[in-house]
Amino acid sequence: MVKHNNIIPNGHFHKQWQENVRTWFNQPGRKLRRRQARIQKAKAIFPRPVDGKLRPVVHAPTARYKTKVRLGRGFTLQELKEAKIAVNKARSLGIAVDYRRTNKSNESLQANVQRLKEYLARVVVLDGKTEDAGQTQAKGVLLPIQKEAVTFPAVTITEADRKASAYFLLKFNRAAAKLQGRRAPRAKAKAKKAELGK
Repeated sequence: MVKHNNIIPNGHFHKQWQENVRTWFNQPGRKLRRRQARIQKAKAIFPRPVDGKLRPVVHAPTARYKTKVRLGRGFTLQELKEAKIAVNKARSLGIAVDYRRTNKSNESLQANVQRLKEYLARVVVLDGKTEDAGQTQAKGVLLPIQKEAVTFPAVTITEADRKASAYFLLKFNRAAAKLQGRRAPRAKAKAKKAELGK
């Protein structure tokens, strides 16, 4: 019910609405075009891998994501040197090179060197003179990251575990940490007093 002496609502919101909407009728056609382009590219680069070059395993930046590993831009010059591969030779073998990245730890360095060695053991180099018959084209990411499944050993619950309270233990430790500054001088004074009493 309309209250007070106001204008009666009479909005006209259907003026040339066609000009203010965006349609997506060309989606199926674009999908087909993209697929055909992928097939053409794969044929053009045969027998090289479809998904590009070999990438290193790197840790993501920032404190929040540093525990995560992902594929990086390219291998460092130090990693290539350890694997005994020249930079130009690496690029010709389908190995990505990133001259800006540096190695911060020996573990990551050795992991990527091992990755390079594994790739070199598998890669087939064609000289271009002989017939390339029987060669297959690699599809998907080269040497994908293998994530280890985390398993926890089965533990039998004892009677002491049943009686224990996790809530109480957390609360007790929290209070102990909070009162550490007050309790430490008292304990020290008490120990000193007991020593003088002897």
